[in-house]
Amino acid sequence: MLLNGVRTSLVAISFSLMCSGLTFTAAHAEEYSFKATNSTNTAIIKILVSENKRKWGYFDIGRGIKPGATTKLVWDQSTNSENCTQWVKAVFADDSESEPAKFDFCESGLEIEF
Repeated sequence: MLLNGVRTSLVAISFSLMCSGLTFTAAHAEEYSFKATNSTNTAIIKILVSENKRKWGYFDIGRGIKPGATTKLVWDQSTNSENCTQWVKAVFADDSESEPAKFDFCESGLEIEF
């Protein structure tokens, strides 16, 4: 769920995920990835991930994810020793954030919609 008014109700989370910056103790896959879709009317400027909701890493999403756009994100190999289960949240151009949600990033075909 997203914070800041109407966007709170727009968060539909379905992830297809692989992130850089975190490690997984998962099956021996060469690459972990997921798709993130921005179904809001505000650009996503960061996607943050955490095993414990205290220390957050982030994906390099370049200039962000525009409203209506979908992008594939790939986890960095340095994250391969971390758990598959991670918390994730989005940060928007207006500095609002989505509520953290927990996902299994080793799941094949995982997709997230904010």
